[in-house]
Amino acid sequence: MIKRLLLVLALILAAAAPALAVNPDEVLSDPALEARARTLSAQLRCMVCQNQSIDDSNADLAKDLRLLVRERLVDGDSDRQVLDYIVSRYGEFVLLKPRFSARTILLWATPVLLILAGGLSLLLFARRRVGRPTGSALTDDERARLDRILGE
Repeated sequence: MIKRLLLVLALILAAAAPALAVNPDEVLSDPALEARARTLSAQLRCMVCQNQSIDDSNADLAKDLRLLVRERLVDGDSDRQVLDYIVSRYGEFVLLKPRFSARTILLWATPVLLILAGGLSLLLFARRRVGRPTGSALTDDERARLDRILGE
């Protein structure tokens, strides 16, 4: 019984592991260069899948980009040079996390502006409600009935 439970647990853990699309023929023989290539591949967007990194995508273009990254690293480029080269060919969109620049300031500032606008609107709404009566005034009959109830 325990063996079956352990087997099921191992299968669940194996299924939850990330499925990387890097093929064995793409892997570099130098472990340090391969680690750099994996790090860079995780930062680059697959232009076909768009919400996956090229490290996770099985698309042909993702494979080409993975090979290009590895080729540039073998040629001696730094990580920054590799990213700059790919961005120069495919544009800023290829980066999963866009760089902070004058062209992307609106992209980075929008969440902050939305939070400030929401906070300001909540503050204004709350200030309008303070001091405002929440109901209508009591009629004479209601006031007399209330006095009777409270008097008892």
